[in-house]
Amino acid sequence: MTTLLDITPNFRTIRLLLAREKGHPEGDREEGYDVLAPLTDEGRLNAEEWKSHKGFCRVRRFRAGEDDLIGRLRRKPGGQWYFDYAEGDRDDEIGFHLGEERFVTGEYVSITRNGAMHTYQVARVERP
Repeated sequence: MTTLLDITPNFRTIRLLLAREKGHPEGDREEGYDVLAPLTDEGRLNAEEWKSHKGFCRVRRFRAGEDDLIGRLRRKPGGQWYFDYAEGDRDDEIGFHLGEERFVTGEYVSITRNGAMHTYQVARVERP
């Protein structure tokens, strides 16, 4: 289990909520992600710090009516960030330019799940 003593001061808990899209004209506060990851001062994913703390970088996907999925924040050799829940890549969820995005309340990020891209709004960023 990760404790606050295990992570650096740059770690943040990030809450992403489904933004408006077809079928969800108001978005959905019951669908999203909680991500634990280190951020730079500008609010971007800190790749250098991630490298030395990979085991602490977690993601929890939540959706109404489904069990939560718990996984890890990972990065491919080319720099693409993704959420990994189990061995193999069939369940991976790919972040669209997550390394360039700012995780600041009110900003938007896109994640591809099951071949479809969905947009999420950063609802909260705080110290764990």
